[in-house]
Parts: sequence; structure tokens; C-alpha cells
Amino acid sequence: MTLSEEARERLADLVELQPTKNSELQDRWGLESGSEVHQYLESELKEYYYRDENSYICATTEANDLVDVEPGMVADEDGDGPSIVRVPELQQQVFAVLADPDDRSESVVSVLHKLRDEFDIDPDVDDVRSALQSLKRKGVVEVVYRTVPTFKLAVSRDDITVEASG
Repeated sequence: MTLSEEARERLADLVELQPTKNSELQDRWGLESGSEVHQYLESELKEYYYRDENSYICATTEANDLVDVEPGMVADEDGDGPSIVRVPELQQQVFAVLADPDDRSESVVSVLHKLRDEFDIDPDVDDVRSALQSLKRKGVVEVVYRTVPTFKLAVSRDDITVEASG
């Protein structure tokens, strides 16, 4: 199957963001709805993606080989989890300030304040929440449910490399 330039670029996004969901691809691709994402995947990239056991969108091995993009996650030697995770810059910044695995988990607003202090940025609270959820899907952040959902690292910063993707 020959891919158009747009399809190849979108496939690269999928490889980079995996495991991902319709809303992340919708934002990246500038589409109006998750339904449009699904339609595009089915019509243009059907051979190059699958949904994992949690219904997240993942690229096939063939898709990884077709595009000149580093995959969003690289497994460690033991296969226990990722050793490298490539994420958008905000997610990398969230990872850098989030509570360690042995520390008390923190709210989205707490993470937002830490981002403001550490990086002199002022992202929208929904963007911070989305970044935390994306990192959770990648297995590097865990949720602790208290009065509100709170977050902390699921892995030690020494055990994983989190890089900013393009």
C-alpha cells in the first residue's frame, strides 16, 4: 500500500505518540472529532495500526519501519517496561516535576504550580491533566485516588529516560 505524504506524516505521529487515543491524534491532526480520526485510521492507515488490550492505538512493527521517527516507547532489555519514552515537551516537563514514586501523590493543580515555578510556563490545567493521563498510559505515572485523582511517578527517574519529541 502506497501512502500519501499526509498519511505518512500522520503515521509518524501515531508511531511517536503510541500508545495513544483518538483525542490526542485529533489534536495533533487538527480534526473536528474522534470519529474523524477513526475514519482516517480505517480508510488510510488500517494496515499500520491496532488497538491494544486497553483500546489504545498502537503502530504495527511495519509502521515503525516505514517512518523515520523514533517510536514513542522503547522497551527495556528485560521487557518489563519502557526504558525510553518520547513525549511532547509539556509531558517531559510534567515528568520532571512530578512527585517521586516514594513521595505523596499530587493533584493536577499542584503539578501546574510546579511547572510555573520550574519552567516559567503557564499551561492550561486541562493540558496538564491530559499530559498526566498520557504519561499514565505509557506506564511512567500512576494515579492515586483520594478526594481528587492525584499523580506520582510509577518509576524512578533513574530507571527511564523521558525525551521531548519534535
